[in-house]
Amino acid sequence: MRTLLDTSLTLAATGLPVLPLGRGKRPLGNCPACRDNACGGRPVMLCAGPCRCPRPCHGWAAATTDPDVLSSPEWAPGWRQAAAVAYHPGGADLTVVDLDDAAAVAWARASLPATRTVVTTRGEHWLYRGAMRSVNAVRPGVDLKSTMAYARWLGPGAGTLAALPTAVRELAVKAAPAPPRAVTVSAPSGNGVCPHRTPVYLERGIAMAEQRITAARSAVHATVYATFLAVLATHGRCGCLTDAHVARLFTAAQAKGETPRHCTDAWTNARSRLGV
Repeated sequence: MRTLLDTSLTLAATGLPVLPLGRGKRPLGNCPACRDNACGGRPVMLCAGPCRCPRPCHGWAAATTDPDVLSSPEWAPGWRQAAAVAYHPGGADLTVVDLDDAAAVAWARASLPATRTVVTTRGEHWLYRGAMRSVNAVRPGVDLKSTMAYARWLGPGAGTLAALPTAVRELAVKAAPAPPRAVTVSAPSGNGVCPHRTPVYLERGIAMAEQRITAARSAVHATVYATFLAVLATHGRCGCLTDAHVARLFTAAQAKGETPRHCTDAWTNARSRLGV
């Protein structure tokens, strides 16, 4: 805990807003009072709210440069659980071009101006001075992380920090997405009677699931999987779900940049976990 906290304090002193990351590169879960944004969310989030929780709730929005907050008793449990330190690039007027594989790195070297580079487990982070909106999957293996997003701290990197180029900003101006591919999985057939006994409940649940996926600002993969899991946990055994419902969920996920393969894997993994 002390090592990660020391790292966070050092980074915060340079003006980098930081937060603890749990295992799986995900922010720590919200406290009970903030769960499902019941508190309204932090004022710096897309939908400003009244939350003044002293804990590191709300993912990237909790990132701070305040050493008193980082060292506070309310944050101490978070550091004990933490597996890494993350930072909010947009809060430090930075944009991270997240290159997820060798092909993406090769594309960046051929297409983007040189800048400070950080080696990651699968590729590289290219850092530029200047903030912009965050967008996932702007091209194969490339995500943009800046405002309303977080990036894992993997060291200062090497090279001179360059100004955010037009070429990166233009990546966020995405063409109209291709029509989602047809669903390649089916809804579980089920063998029971829905305990809720009303189609209205199911329709409301599917609509809420679509909204949850659409509202995801980071960790989209994890949000899609968790949403699929929640839907299946509620209606995976009663036979109420139809292929049309699954198609709606896949459409929402693909609109956020998820590939059909990721959607299929998430659906299959959720069914396997629940045994439906």
